[in-house]
Amino acid sequence: MTTPRSPKKTTSMPIIAATTAALPAVMLSSLALAQPATALPAVQTQKIPASLTAAIRAQAAAMSANVIPASAVAATIPAAMQPMAPAAPATYTIVRGDTISGIAARYGLDTNTVLQLNGLSGNTIIYPGQQIKLSGSATAPSAPAPAPSPAPSTSSSAASYTVVSGDTLSGIAARHGVALSDVFNWNGLNGRSIIYPGQKIKVGPGTNAPAPAAPAPAVLVPASAPATPALASTGPYTIKSGDTLGGIASRLGVSLSSLLSANKLSMSTIIYPGQKLAIPGAPAASAPAPVSTPLVPSTFLGYTYPEAVVSSANANKALLNASPVPSTAQMKGIVADTARRMGVDPSLAMAFAYQESGFNQRAVSPANAIGTMQVIPSSGEWASQLVGRKLNILDPYDNVTAGVAIIRALVNTSKDLNTAIAGYYQGQYSVSKHGMYDDTKTYVASILALKKNFS
Repeated sequence: MTTPRSPKKTTSMPIIAATTAALPAVMLSSLALAQPATALPAVQTQKIPASLTAAIRAQAAAMSANVIPASAVAATIPAAMQPMAPAAPATYTIVRGDTISGIAARYGLDTNTVLQLNGLSGNTIIYPGQQIKLSGSATAPSAPAPAPSPAPSTSSSAASYTVVSGDTLSGIAARHGVALSDVFNWNGLNGRSIIYPGQKIKVGPGTNAPAPAAPAPAVLVPASAPATPALASTGPYTIKSGDTLGGIASRLGVSLSSLLSANKLSMSTIIYPGQKLAIPGAPAASAPAPVSTPLVPSTFLGYTYPEAVVSSANANKALLNASPVPSTAQMKGIVADTARRMGVDPSLAMAFAYQESGFNQRAVSPANAIGTMQVIPSSGEWASQLVGRKLNILDPYDNVTAGVAIIRALVNTSKDLNTAIAGYYQGQYSVSKHGMYDDTKTYVASILALKKNFS
């Protein structure tokens, strides 16, 4: 805090300067006047600057004389003095809060090397209890790559690789020493395509010789014709484990674009075993392609959801079924920890998680409510705005973060806890306009009872 000075105490400019920049010179002149004569010779040996400018220059010269030149100071820590990173173990078990980059830095390893060792990419989800390799070779089985060529009916077709849990397309490409763009081309995939365990991926070029010959037998229909032309004219095709849209189109002798158009699909659409596809050129009666055994039903509590919503829910369910997720006990810990970190009562957050899914990250409803906290995509977008970053509600940690962020917002903007709980189930606007429905009141009572159990 600065105190104003009285005009009477204001000194002239030269004196102010003498009390700041030229302090040593002024003190020296004062001492020279005060000391006895015997002390004068010693004091007078030092020359008093004749002006303020000279005094400032003399002081700067005296200070610079004690400064160590920059050239004499080492720019880096000598290697002998740098701390040594702990020796990296052969494998490492993931704990809560770990990241691949953090693990690599802890053991003095390169992040990309660790990713390649484990066939991971920068956006792969890791979870507590998962084991990763920190040493070894990422391309150990390079020789067997051309050997497994179980492609259908031709010895000159491409080598293939069966996807396992944790695989990524970039990791598969690196493991087999081929370009990622080639893997995309050979399999009719792109950067947004989703792969799943059991799916077969081509990892080598094939002649694709059967592709142009396939339409010809469809016209002749000889007794010796293979299954390919028969499939192209016998109605819908049921997807099997390992199928891709590009592989199906090639096997049935139709173009990928016509297959996508006939089924109103895109290259980023997720397909799953049991789904039926309409084949271009098949009888018109087979055009509707109902899903025989959907993973997620279309109705819930007597309400039938739109086809597009149910289709998206089935796609998300198939993806979560093929992905590693935390156990129930691990999910409980994630919910409690996230709630504490975000300033929400952990018992309240755990009550919601139990009521919504039973701590099951693979749960998907016909309304396309996803994961442990049963967050629909539009609510996930809102939660992303609340926390200031993009949340992926298929990720168990982000799913819980989204749910807890919504709970926190509802608690902070509702008149009481019961209204906040009702807003999670019925929607805050609907509650304010219509009040709580009967099933909403039952939901609120259940959450409050569960909250007591988790307290």
